[in-house]
Amino acid sequence: MGTEVNSRDFGGSLPVENVQALASNNLEDIPPRYIRSEAESSEVLIDGSLQIPVIDMSKFVDDDNDELTKLHLACKDWGFFQLINHGASEKVMEKMKIDIQEFFKLPLEEKMACAQLPNSIEGYGQAFVVSEDQKLDWGDMLFLLAQPAPVRNMKIWPTNPASFRASLEEYSLKLEKVKFCLLKSMARNLGLESAKLATLFEDGIQGVRMNYYPSCVLANKVMGLTPHSDATGLTILKQVNEVDGLQIKNNGKWVPIKTLPGSFIINIGDIIEIMSNGEYKSIEHRAVVNPQKQRISVAAFHSPNMKTMIGPLPDLVKDNQSYYYYKTITHQEFVRLVVTSKLDGKNLLTHMKLEP
Repeated sequence: MGTEVNSRDFGGSLPVENVQALASNNLEDIPPRYIRSEAESSEVLIDGSLQIPVIDMSKFVDDDNDELTKLHLACKDWGFFQLINHGASEKVMEKMKIDIQEFFKLPLEEKMACAQLPNSIEGYGQAFVVSEDQKLDWGDMLFLLAQPAPVRNMKIWPTNPASFRASLEEYSLKLEKVKFCLLKSMARNLGLESAKLATLFEDGIQGVRMNYYPSCVLANKVMGLTPHSDATGLTILKQVNEVDGLQIKNNGKWVPIKTLPGSFIINIGDIIEIMSNGEYKSIEHRAVVNPQKQRISVAAFHSPNMKTMIGPLPDLVKDNQSYYYYKTITHQEFVRLVVTSKLDGKNLLTHMKLEP
């Protein structure tokens, strides 16, 4: 079956010190592994003049061509957009946000009941730590496989707060509906049958990453999340508290994103860039740290089912003027490549590109 996947089959992350606990010690000196020279040297657009497109999903129901065109250009030119009127109820989103905040308030020993297991990508800890000397992010995370239901490892799903599991179940199902609506509209915009992408993502993996970025008095010397593009297909991000920190790369500068209330932030992942043969772009982004306030967010990563080959869709490379820009490999090979690599810009795609 396409849902058969074991997160322990592909590798995991090395254990590292808990950043939330580290930050609570009121450090005057940040440990060297967290000091990031690029955090100070990179150029950030601070005037707010540039923002990602805003897409109204409710207009897709009426086949609004103007909104579909806006979506197409957002995927081509930005790789990011904010989604409003997406149909996920405020009640469902608030329940999830409250439970995530309550989880991160727990004492460390209680959170460690959900700790990552050896050679696993799931659980509480950090991701993509593949060597003892690489630089570390100023943040902790809880990563769980939420969909489809058979892939869940309930042993590491929190039982405190008591409503956490039910909240995540309901939230993840709402995101599945958003995912399928977007994929159908993207397929149409690419000139494919509307169900083409959605079919590949049926019984696909949805991984939910809950992020906690402690405040840091030396916020300009650390990085919440290393610059990277998402390796999966489509990411749906929700800001949990009112502290922004997401920045995306545009024309060599970092653009801070101002989150609209009630919106989702959507971004194209490497798999969609590969499948669209480069028509849609995954974009490098990062999370910065606030000097006074903690930041919490939740990102849901959506991938095709495990039977899907990862490569350009033949329907998009069917004339003699077109060229395959990416190789095609099995989904298992692709996942193994992802989880054994550290975050490093769009470096993953360089492994997938074919020479013209």
